[in-house]
Amino acid sequence: MATFTWIASTGASLTIRPIVRRVTFGDGYEQRLAFGLNTQPEVWTLEFRALTTVNASAIDAFLRLHGAIRPFDWTTPSGLTGKFICEEWSRSIDEPNIETIRANFKQVFDLS
Repeated sequence: MATFTWIASTGASLTIRPIVRRVTFGDGYEQRLAFGLNTQPEVWTLEFRALTTVNASAIDAFLRLHGAIRPFDWTTPSGLTGKFICEEWSRSIDEPNIETIRANFKQVFDLS
């Protein structure tokens, strides 16, 4: 499995949305249950600023190669190493030969 080795700029943010199944009854009563084994996947919002066009192209090519289908290994800013996919990213040209990539890395749990 490939490893994403580029270092994000400071200011990365973490979002966690627990996977929960809910049942709501007519009187307003609600029951909640954690669904599955890995119920709190991490989603990281990242920016890679002040990249040369060559480095931006390398990150873009890596993400396109995996295409939100094949996971890659990545170590989060908090030090967790896991499998992630990137379902969406953007690339902007700030100045000639200076670019920014913004990406969301979603933690996945599978056997690959």
